[in-house]
Amino acid sequence: MRYNLIRKMDIADGPGVRVSIFVQGCEFHCKDCFNKETWNFDKGQEFTSDTILRVLELASEDYIQGLSILGGEPLHHRNIDGTISLAKAFKEKYPKKDIWIWTGYLYENIVNKDILNYADVIVDGQFQEELHDFRLKWRGSSNQRVIDVKKTLKNKKMILLD
Repeated sequence: MRYNLIRKMDIADGPGVRVSIFVQGCEFHCKDCFNKETWNFDKGQEFTSDTILRVLELASEDYIQGLSILGGEPLHHRNIDGTISLAKAFKEKYPKKDIWIWTGYLYENIVNKDILNYADVIVDGQFQEELHDFRLKWRGSSNQRVIDVKKTLKNKKMILLD
């Protein structure tokens, strides 16, 4: 896996102050994507164990509410192992902090379900310009869902975040 950018204090991608990592590589190529620079799987920087340690260190401050994993496409088969490794290490070190993941895949179509053990919220679905709405919170288009993963798993039915 490769990554494009790490933000140490992000207030746009999830609630509170967060650490965000933008993974590199996406095959969806959504029209008017705001992260086109993350499409190429070969660009960006190599994701290593040092990257995980850096993210964990940046998240150590009490004011950091959680980790946001965006892209590119964090759940693509070329990125999922790195995404799971990061999410697992984050939850082990910070069990009370949350993890939000943005993906173009629909929740029902996530292939590697292991990520659900660590994600608190998944924003799913590809961005669709014709459904773009600036009033939406945490998502760019109205087809995307903000899913409470823990409640969805517990209730065995889709629970959207209030």
